[in-house]
Amino acid sequence: MKKEKLDIITFKVPESLKDAMKGIPNRSEFIRAAVVAALDSICPLCKGTGVIMPNQRPHWDLFVTDHHFEECATCNAVHVVCERSARETGHVHKTD
Repeated sequence: MKKEKLDIITFKVPESLKDAMKGIPNRSEFIRAAVVAALDSICPLCKGTGVIMPNQRPHWDLFVTDHHFEECATCNAVHVVCERSARETGHVHKTD
């Protein structure tokens, strides 16, 4: 199996972050894993910018006419609930 070519990306960090990472044996692997984990948690609508673009706003306005946010009574996570759905669309916890 051919090994994937790695590219180099550099970025600036505050000295406090640099100091906090001193004891990590493989900082490159640590940073790669952190970036992959962060990418898995990006908002699908704003792609992590925290901003809804003007062309997304009409779609969002239509979406929220049938959806609202609720806090889960079990884990306190905020989730989207579809008001048109007869079944629970939230978040299920296993009790085992």
